[in-house]
Amino acid sequence: MLKKLSILLALAGAGLSAQAQELYVSTEPASNMPANSFGVRLTNKFYPLDHDNYTGYRLQPELMFGISKKLMVHASGFFSNVMENRFKAEGAGLYAKYRFLSVDDVKSHFRMAAFAKGSIINNPYTPPMDGNHDHNAPAFNNQDLDLDGMTSGVSAGIVATQLVHKLAVSGSLAYDRYMNNTQHNLPYVSRSALNYTLSAGYLLLPRKYKSYKQTNVNLYVEFLGKSNLDQYRSGYYVDVAPAVQLIINSNSRVDLGYRTQLFGDMTRMADQSFLVRYEYNLYNIFKK
Repeated sequence: MLKKLSILLALAGAGLSAQAQELYVSTEPASNMPANSFGVRLTNKFYPLDHDNYTGYRLQPELMFGISKKLMVHASGFFSNVMENRFKAEGAGLYAKYRFLSVDDVKSHFRMAAFAKGSIINNPYTPPMDGNHDHNAPAFNNQDLDLDGMTSGVSAGIVATQLVHKLAVSGSLAYDRYMNNTQHNLPYVSRSALNYTLSAGYLLLPRKYKSYKQTNVNLYVEFLGKSNLDQYRSGYYVDVAPAVQLIINSNSRVDLGYRTQLFGDMTRMADQSFLVRYEYNLYNIFKK
């Protein structure tokens, strides 16, 4: 009995392993990282670009801070070759999430949180027509803007997550407002958009917990939707994003994901992408 209790207590404070199946790959859950913790995340995204003869690549390093059990903050940088076919710094972003509701039960809990995000980006909105681009390709026309390296702007929303045993389901709704980049004005695109997501995560392994050092294997499927709100520049899409995740030693995670469009009518620069991510966390580093 004492041994089982010690294992449960270890797992309760084991960081990533505590609710591994809600560490979604394409979205954030309503739960936060542990208080007094610090994390480093490195996200790599690869985009097969339409009408171009190269693959777009975006690198997003993040510093993550668990300020308290209710508040966490991420600071991100963006580097890519997506817009200009040369690898360069694109800008930076800040993300904050505040959990305002927690309902806990045995092997289950419900969380709700509010979040906000802002980015300052220096990208142009059209790639240069040089020798690396197809001069016969249609004129660049992208109605799918984002705050992860493409466009300056702000976003705010709400997210709810329900965990029941090994399954976690989460949904979010957010409003985006896009702004001019630091040296480039927005072209004729929608300046406002609504983002909506539905995510599910399942803890596949281990079947039984014996130690917090056991490797967790999680499976995810996420649906990511967007609707532009400005009249005459509207459009929508819904993507599906399956992923597999490893949680190692309760402080490291590896994500492998794919995203592709299910349906929609929005003109996009790329409607599919691949993701590879590594994350490492330190716990109780700010605790006196």
